[in-house]
Amino acid sequence: MSDTAWHKSSYSDTGGHCVEVAEGAQALVRDTEHREHGHLVFPAQEWQAFLAGIEDF
Repeated sequence: MSDTAWHKSSYSDTGGHCVEVAEGAQALVRDTEHREHGHLVFPAQEWQAFLAGIEDF
């Protein structure tokens, strides 16, 4: 996974509670502080629906 382009989510706060996301055919999501725990995988369409849903908050 070293070639995966991860970036800090714009929804992460500045208090150290951050997630990183790699977006493509699938969305990969991981905890910035505990990368060794792996990541979650979501279909890209589901990830976009999730993001659309939280825009209201």
